[in-house]
Amino acid sequence: MKVAVVGATGLVGTEMLKVLAERNFPVTELLPVASEKSVGQEIEFQGQKYKVVSMDAAIAARPAVAIFSAGGGVSKEQAPRFAEVGTVVIDNSSAWRMDPTKKLVVPEINAKELTPADKIIANPNCSTIQMVLALHQLHAAFQIKRIVVSTYQSVTGTGKKAVDQLLEERAGQAASNPAYPHPIDLNVLPHIDVFEDNGYTREEMKMVRETQKILGDDTIQVTATAVRIPVMGGHSEAINVEFEQEFELDEVYRILRETDGVELVDDVARNQYPMPKDAHGKDAVLVGRLRRDESQPRTLNIWVVADNLRKGAATNAVQIAEAMLKMGLLTA
Repeated sequence: MKVAVVGATGLVGTEMLKVLAERNFPVTELLPVASEKSVGQEIEFQGQKYKVVSMDAAIAARPAVAIFSAGGGVSKEQAPRFAEVGTVVIDNSSAWRMDPTKKLVVPEINAKELTPADKIIANPNCSTIQMVLALHQLHAAFQIKRIVVSTYQSVTGTGKKAVDQLLEERAGQAASNPAYPHPIDLNVLPHIDVFEDNGYTREEMKMVRETQKILGDDTIQVTATAVRIPVMGGHSEAINVEFEQEFELDEVYRILRETDGVELVDDVARNQYPMPKDAHGKDAVLVGRLRRDESQPRTLNIWVVADNLRKGAATNAVQIAEAMLKMGLLTA
């Protein structure tokens, strides 16, 4: 199958190539796409060298699928051009997520909704993906009423510029080209993306809107605080979820053990709970610190961790392509 990866030289694009190889996706021809200054640069994929090509060249090649991780502006402009020649676009930016004509997909939850008409498919925000994957089966069992979530997000969620800032500051240097308005090493920033008129950041509002869309229930109330921490990779979330129906903790444990894509790590007697360092390189969403909220009824506290470059971005996108292939919606 002819596959284009748009943004192939970036942090997420590089991870997409790694995931495609690891999962043995049937790539017969790779079209790595990056900025004009990168055209001609060589990258290696499955033991072969491929030259980075221009956007126009990739579109002219009519790949079966194009996986995008090149920013919202590029996606808005270029995804429709791929779709016009019959390519299925899986986009990792925020460009199409809240478009009512586009599907927002976490494969374990709603891949079944995809149809042959879906030529541009949105990959959700990394923080939303890990939260809804951990909660969707609990929602089916007990019906979520309200979610209060605080995130602890790593610098790789911002990109290479942020990684460089953290490393320079950790080495005792001033950041040469800072990604953030304040130091990030030995600091915590309650500021991810731009602030909206309501005082919340765009990242926080993404979690509200995307959760409702993925779970297909706009009655779910969500409030979020998104925080950047000086961790290289892996996002963590403290989630307080109130259900409409009563639950037993034993049943919650059973449901999570049986949820595809979730790994239960919850043995506090042995100091075992999800941590970013343990999520690194994994596709699973790690869940632990389960406990009943003793301040109000039908409410659960849960701690959720995932590799933001993998299940939060690259792996989820590749899994969408795998689901479409299995459903006969992709052809070589």
